[in-house]
Amino acid sequence: MAESTASRGHGDRSAARVENRITVAPEVSMVELLGRDDEVLRAIEGGFQAVDIHARGNQISLAGPAGDVALVARLVDELVEMAANGAPLSPDVVTRSVQMLASSATTRPSDVLSLNILSSRGRTIRPKTTGQKHYVDAIDRHTVTFGIGPAGTGKTYLAMAKAVQALQARQVTRIVLTRPAVEAGERLGFLPGSLSEKIDPYLRPLYDALHDMVDPESIPRLMEAGTIEVAPLAYMRGRTLNDAFVILDEAQNTSAEQMKMFLTRLGFGSKVVVTGDVTQVDLPQGAPSGLRIVEHVLEGIDDVAFCRLDSGDVVRHRLVGEIIDAYSRWDSRHGHDDGHGPRIVRTPPTGGSDTRSTTGEEPTR
Repeated sequence: MAESTASRGHGDRSAARVENRITVAPEVSMVELLGRDDEVLRAIEGGFQAVDIHARGNQISLAGPAGDVALVARLVDELVEMAANGAPLSPDVVTRSVQMLASSATTRPSDVLSLNILSSRGRTIRPKTTGQKHYVDAIDRHTVTFGIGPAGTGKTYLAMAKAVQALQARQVTRIVLTRPAVEAGERLGFLPGSLSEKIDPYLRPLYDALHDMVDPESIPRLMEAGTIEVAPLAYMRGRTLNDAFVILDEAQNTSAEQMKMFLTRLGFGSKVVVTGDVTQVDLPQGAPSGLRIVEHVLEGIDDVAFCRLDSGDVVRHRLVGEIIDAYSRWDSRHGHDDGHGPRIVRTPPTGGSDTRSTTGEEPTR
């Protein structure tokens, strides 16, 4: 799609600088490549201020330090490939592409950012990071896939997109979405309304994702027909789910027994995706999370995949990734790695009571 010609500078002052000229194939629109009001070009310039970048006609000229010029040339080649495949370009695409290219010599952003999972209501859902691409590929290749990572990494959203894609392709006949109704610091009993009205807010994130991907007017009809089912995890007991795409969300809030119960619902022709964040466990203090245990239990079993996403896969506001990293550093310093936050250990007193936290800090009195 693009041809490059490189030349090395001459003389003492320019010895460390190189030049590269990229010729973009005529079938690729330069307007789409450079972005509206050249916003894509400006994003490249902002990320590589040591490189002089000039675009004229269908040629892009680069001049600057050899390493930076080589990276920009790779970046432009990837952007050209994306534009040729119809993927929209933006400053965010530039940022994510640079991160991928800088972290791996083999990763191709065009393979990641051009993968269309689902097109619905005028928008296309694609993975936005290498980790998300590996996650989506694992769902395609395995019957059971675990997506484990912090908030904002697209675990549930991408699983939902794959479920709708499978339903539209008639690979399954129904979608089953479930969550444990665990109290995150609140008490269900004190909420007004019937039991279903109390449980419904726990399932709301699943409804929200569903509304992004399916015509909202058709959702009641699909749910009435049983083609789409959204239910608390407790409702799964005793069932066998055949020809279904089943998603268990917030799986860190399952007990070991609940996880076993859920996984053994798997029927013929079905696919299961389990998502969760082991750093946000809302189970009673000391209760082990089924999501933490299951990887050890299922180790070595074929057709089961575990995908781990991290702060680099966050697709929300920039601060979300930084907040996740900050909490991870705090947990590492204080030894809180069990997903439950600070733990209090009570030691038998030799004279009077003495309660100390595992951090070595004095308890609050």
